[in-house]
Amino acid sequence: MANIGFIGLGNMGGPMAANLAKAGHKVKAFDLSTEALDKAVQAGCMKVNTALEAIQEAEFIISMLPAGKHVHGLYVSSEAPLFDHISSGTLVIDSSTIEADVARSVAHIAKEKGIEFIDAPVSGGVGGAQAGTLAFMVGGEPAQFDKALPVLECMGKNIFHAGEHGAGQIAKACNNMMLAILMAGTCEALNMGMKNGLDPKVLSDIMKQSSGNNWALQVYNPVPGVMENVPSSNQYQGGFMVDLMFKDLGLAMNLSQLSSSPTPMGSAARGLFNLHKEQGNGGLDFSSLIKLYQEK
Repeated sequence: MANIGFIGLGNMGGPMAANLAKAGHKVKAFDLSTEALDKAVQAGCMKVNTALEAIQEAEFIISMLPAGKHVHGLYVSSEAPLFDHISSGTLVIDSSTIEADVARSVAHIAKEKGIEFIDAPVSGGVGGAQAGTLAFMVGGEPAQFDKALPVLECMGKNIFHAGEHGAGQIAKACNNMMLAILMAGTCEALNMGMKNGLDPKVLSDIMKQSSGNNWALQVYNPVPGVMENVPSSNQYQGGFMVDLMFKDLGLAMNLSQLSSSPTPMGSAARGLFNLHKEQGNGGLDFSSLIKLYQEK
């Protein structure tokens, strides 16, 4: 079993660290939140007080942070960047969702210091993180992917080598843009059916067995009471926040501009999530977008 430093214990990172500990790895966990740290300890992780302590003697370092500026700051540009303290040959697995060019830049700096770095963003939501069934989209060298695989398999079910450094972030941006489009369309269709007298559960069952079937209908229904153990049935608490979806759609739009890729539906979805966010719903799960239609 490996010595692993884990930095960032939010809704996704916490369960991921817990699954590593469950698999028998020695996990030194750090987060700015005392509550998150306490949960990690209860799950079998070792609490440390700083990110620097988390990486001591680590063979693998995993980070799950909010944005590219946090990743770059942690490893490269803070007053005490971790790359100045990580041993040569250590593999850093960054599972944050960030800009592809930031991932490439950090990987390049890591290589100059003899440190291995891959971008490995995830999909599957909090439920997938808890169940250990996440999908990982990895950008890095083939040998780095092979080295990371046994660790990633403790947290995920579907693990893909997307390509070179940054490719994982490109795949994640494409996936989350599609997710946003599907959720927005699902909200529109369900709301229209409800306004015309249909039971949302019956309509959901019909569409799940028809050509409108999609992931939101299958496992993440946005209408309260239709499905158990999803954010919509918990007042849209937990899950994947509107603020984060809006951020990820911004990453997708940046990629579309850099590559001159037309994304009219992605742009429309970002506009909807922005409107929902500006109405004070940024901290709710992204499936709460259906409230935007209902309130109108």
